[in-house]
Amino acid sequence: MDTFGRGLAIPHEVAAGAIPFAMGVVIASMLIVAVWLGMRVRAREPEPPRPEDQPHLPESGPVHEIREMRELEEMPHDGGVLLPHELRGFGNIRSHRAKDQTPPRWSPNSSGGFGSGSPGHH
Repeated sequence: MDTFGRGLAIPHEVAAGAIPFAMGVVIASMLIVAVWLGMRVRAREPEPPRPEDQPHLPESGPVHEIREMRELEEMPHDGGVLLPHELRGFGNIRSHRAKDQTPPRWSPNSSGGFGSGSPGHH
């Protein structure tokens, strides 16, 4: 029997433990490099705005929502269609404030909204 090489061989238990350790060292070093690169990228970015650079409320106070009813636009009855750029009240032609400012309501005999618990129109 030749026992000369047996003393130089690495035991199986050591090899089995060294491979996961080496993989852990590689993964940890990759994470360290990723954090280092992230810090370099972040250092090149502009700094966040200072509080005095932030937008402020107008001197008149906060702007509140204005709710109003606008006049309805009649659709053409000649079979033609209105293209989006021809609609009034969307930037090119102003609509007017309606005289009656009460919002339209559902009639009592119409169906309720989905999930309202109403049995609907019978």
